[in-house]
Amino acid sequence: MKQDEFTVQKNMVVSLEYVLTLDDGEEIDRAESGEPLIYLQGHQNIIPGLEDALVGLRVGESKDVVVAPADGYGEYDPDNFESMPLDAFPSDLELEEGLGLELRDGKSGQIYQVTIAEILDDEVVLDFNHPLAGETLHFAVMVADLRQATAEELAHGHVHTHGHHH
Repeated sequence: MKQDEFTVQKNMVVSLEYVLTLDDGEEIDRAESGEPLIYLQGHQNIIPGLEDALVGLRVGESKDVVVAPADGYGEYDPDNFESMPLDAFPSDLELEEGLGLELRDGKSGQIYQVTIAEILDDEVVLDFNHPLAGETLHFAVMVADLRQATAEELAHGHVHTHGHHH
């Protein structure tokens, strides 16, 4: 198979350049040339709505992809709030409303992205919705590179980049 015949398929490692904006045009994120997002297609490394839309693209091809909340970071759940005692937070952490935090679940080790919704006298109300929950996502994408995944990458279900982890 010649390199230029590769298209985005399951088990391909994709280098993706993109700009992510919301309905109102606000730019949320971008990965530009030289620093693409590198992921393994077909293994839910990225949100499903984007992954599905990229199938069949060749290196150098661009596409505009609109992802509905259900295929992105989910709908906004007004019940997805929790209070935690103020003294559960490190004392040197400057808490403010709207601040984003990463919480690690002591039992499962899973990391949650939360936002401080409200600070009360002795507790903090956390919003467990993803910051982009309920948002329609607009991706302008370009496939920068494609290669076949290694056996090790397939076994682990994600890309092994050299040196650093995100």
